[in-house]
Amino acid sequence: MSSNKSFSTETSERYALALFELASENSEIEIIEKNTKELLSIYDTNEELENFIKNPTHSITNQLEVMQNISKIMNFSTILNNFLLVLVTKRRIFFLKKIIKSFLKLSSKKKGELKASLISSKDLSENDLNNISLELSKSIGSPISFDHSVDKDLIGGVKIQIGSLMIDTSIKNKLKKYEKLMLEN
Repeated sequence: MSSNKSFSTETSERYALALFELASENSEIEIIEKNTKELLSIYDTNEELENFIKNPTHSITNQLEVMQNISKIMNFSTILNNFLLVLVTKRRIFFLKKIIKSFLKLSSKKKGELKASLISSKDLSENDLNNISLELSKSIGSPISFDHSVDKDLIGGVKIQIGSLMIDTSIKNKLKKYEKLMLEN
């Protein structure tokens, strides 16, 4: 591993790789990918859960109980449930978000998907995101998955970044271009 990586990044990548290999061996990559996306969504929207996971003062017993309850309620695969329990036991649950993101990157890479960033002026439905992804996938010739965020300052339109390629159809960008043209004349 590169010496430039932080301890948390190296640790997260090792655990993500272990989860990925377990999922592959048991033909459960898609199931665990779905489960981890659900867990990440809850983690990102539930401040109480995030604080609980990041707080190292909670006892292992307490953390084990909470993670088992979450797994049971969310109907996680046995592999993911056991993996979460290992993270708690090894005191690595603190890295949960980084591990999940690393796992999802590995999963996308295995499918040949490209990761792209999509910033829109308003919330887009899952259907809208799928349609944009399909259209771009046809053009590029490779499946694309988006990290979507909203920036109200765009006024309208979208900004898409795929690697070094930037597509900016936002009204904010168009206004900047007009402003620049007016100042030059």
